[in-house]
Amino acid sequence: MAEALPFAPRRELGRTGFVATSLGIGDLADRSVPIETCVATVRRALDAGLNVIDTAPNYEDGYSEEIVGRAARGLRRDSVFVIDKIDHHEEPVGPQIDGSLTRLGLGHADAFVFHGLSSLDAFDRHCRPGEGFGQLADAVRAGKCRFRGISSHNPDALRAVLAAGVCDIVMFPVGPFVDPRYLTDILPLAKSLGVGTVCFKTFGAGKLLGDTTGYNQPLKARPRGKVSSGGSDDAEAVFPRLTVEDCLHYTLTLNPDVALLGLNYPNEQDAAAGSFSPLTSDQMEDIRRRAVEACGTRGRAGGTLTRRCEPRSDRSGFRLSDIPTSQRVSPGIMLLQ
Repeated sequence: MAEALPFAPRRELGRTGFVATSLGIGDLADRSVPIETCVATVRRALDAGLNVIDTAPNYEDGYSEEIVGRAARGLRRDSVFVIDKIDHHEEPVGPQIDGSLTRLGLGHADAFVFHGLSSLDAFDRHCRPGEGFGQLADAVRAGKCRFRGISSHNPDALRAVLAAGVCDIVMFPVGPFVDPRYLTDILPLAKSLGVGTVCFKTFGAGKLLGDTTGYNQPLKARPRGKVSSGGSDDAEAVFPRLTVEDCLHYTLTLNPDVALLGLNYPNEQDAAAGSFSPLTSDQMEDIRRRAVEACGTRGRAGGTLTRRCEPRSDRSGFRLSDIPTSQRVSPGIMLLQ
């Protein structure tokens, strides 16, 4: 009898028909790390059962796409759901998709999404005949992708997109320190419409785990990768910190279709494969409170990370009870086997 994989497909990703794992592989790109090492790390995650992977042209200027393409080649193409992005909203969609597919070395991506579509004006422009969403539909008809979507940091833009019915998947922040409208409004609305939810910011761009100003750093300087990549994390903490388990279990309790994690190193993959049980309302509230403390406004003075002011007050008032019961993970369900 074959040994069970650490990760198993859980449910369909919206109406795509693809049965996705609860976790997906997020951005993994650092040109200081040899591509063979990056590819091997991705393949290890795929071999462990994860089956959703995210990339974009502007992740290390195409390096991420090259990594994803190499890792996916040789696998049965329908066994992994590849999400790529359209970065330049003012430029024609077709040539951007062609460039991405060339870097991927794949005949198609499963989904192309407009990257960071957070302006209502930009959304309105993309909805005009012959503009962004129409061009993306042309790519679907041409077999260059199967589904359309957006990633966004604006709940209002996401609500407009969902109302317009132009997306098969939406990508947005879900975690202990996000605008509560993502949790009380966008997540249940997308699910009710059969739109797949692929979420990020579980670790708040790393700010919940360590003293960092966020993305766009070498892997060994990112909080989750410091020790495993040969870096160090010996400095005294400037900010309060949450654990990987705090953040991950919080997000999984909210129950998006897929939560993207970096999973940049084997030890991160092993930690993600640990057991999970849904959190109680009190546990969720405690993590959210500590996340507010951890994400105080951050800046740099003389190259040193500093606290510029006290942490922002609790802007959400969010409690787990604000999420409809039908949208949460039921007690006792184990997402990671």
